[in-house]
Amino acid sequence: MAANFAPYQDIPETERALSPRITSPRASLDRTRNVISPPTRTYEQHDYFGAGDNDSPDAERVAWTAPQTSSTGFGRSRQDVDMFTTSLGWRLDYEACLAYLLLPPAGGVFLLVMEHQSDYVRFHAWQSSLLFAFVFVIHIIFSWSSFISWVLFLGDLVGIAWLTYRAYLDAATLDRYEVPFFGPLASSILDDE
Repeated sequence: MAANFAPYQDIPETERALSPRITSPRASLDRTRNVISPPTRTYEQHDYFGAGDNDSPDAERVAWTAPQTSSTGFGRSRQDVDMFTTSLGWRLDYEACLAYLLLPPAGGVFLLVMEHQSDYVRFHAWQSSLLFAFVFVIHIIFSWSSFISWVLFLGDLVGIAWLTYRAYLDAATLDRYEVPFFGPLASSILDDE
């Protein structure tokens, strides 16, 4: 019998061969064997990104606002664990957007200090902090020209709007929109944490 290490397989009792049937000279031992195997386990599969069989079109966002009432063992039950939870208790997409909207780079630094649970939010906080700290230095270098300062300021507003939109849009799939140089740097810092 070869070992089967595939996930979600039946328990071994359903595949194991039974011992051979031996007739005994005593009548009490010569009855038929009734081997009862335990029921097979069915593993639950959760669709975190699709609507599944819930009626509401926005079913995956329910966990962001629903109170966590059931508690078993050391904490919540396993069904309540959600990849979209945050330390501050706000929705994941709103928190990621705040990394760019709260006076960058200060909003990113605030989220780096306060958020410990969501890697998605921490990525956007790192990217916002690194990118807009660099932009701040560029503003200081070109502060002698009011025209260049206004062009840089308008570029900042466009960049903030675009990155906020991408952070909000990609929160449903947890994709990371990386700006050149600072995005990969933010990802490597986050992976090293």
